Amino acid sequence: MGDKPDQIRDYRDLIVWKEAMEIARLVYLLTREFPREEAFGLTSQMRRSASSIPANIAEGFGRAQRRTFIQFLRIAQGSLKELETHAILANQVGLLPTDRFEDLFSRCQRLGRRLVQYVRSLSEAQQ
Repeated sequence: MGDKPDQIRDYRDLIVWKEAMEIARLVYLLTREFPREEAFGLTSQMRRSASSIPANIAEGFGRAQRRTFIQFLRIAQGSLKELETHAILANQVGLLPTDRFEDLFSRCQRLGRRLVQYVRSLSEAQQ
């Protein structure tokens, strides 16, 4: 969020945004296989929460204020936890096979750790 050439200039340069986009893409692919009757249920909920993660990262970055960016990163963390919960439920009711669930969940966990570290580093730099 500075002017140095080696710093990130666009939200698309952020690893957290790239990983969030990959998770969202994966969720769209996985939910294509859900039954039609889930279109307004878990399919919709999972897609909405998954797409919200990179969208909040991008929006927060675009605000160009560290405190606001941190707030949007925390919102992205909440959407990630929401997605994890929907994925657990989808697995438990048999919509999401265990191997695919485990892959998605491990990606979510990795992104969650990155978001926590990023928020921490931005918060420390702010002080």
